[in-house]
Amino acid sequence: MSVDTDATAESEQSIEELAQSLGEAIAELPEYQAFLEAKEAVEASQEAQKQIAEFERARRQYMDARERGQATRDDLREMQQKQQALHEIPVMSEFLQVENDLELRLQALNEHVNEPLEVDFGDRASGCCND
Repeated sequence: MSVDTDATAESEQSIEELAQSLGEAIAELPEYQAFLEAKEAVEASQEAQKQIAEFERARRQYMDARERGQATRDDLREMQQKQQALHEIPVMSEFLQVENDLELRLQALNEHVNEPLEVDFGDRASGCCND
């Protein structure tokens, strides 16, 4: 094994270790801890679970009808009403807020990770290539 190969393997291991450390640090963030607590509260709430099931049923019915070309405005309105009712439950509202907070924090961290890189994958998200 050459010195270059050894250095590359060590560098890759170091990067993997840094990624692992970053993941562990993220797991300790207050936003992540709040997310876990809110998720647990939603899972423990019978009211939230009932509303989630009702919303999922309405969503599936709407999607099935849409695929068949038979979806109506009433179907859409029913699904939206179920979603609104779900979001009005205090534990669900709290969950959605802390989920958003975590997402914003992770986006900020992602920007810090990508800052020194000269690669912008955002241009490629649309499927077009820039030659």
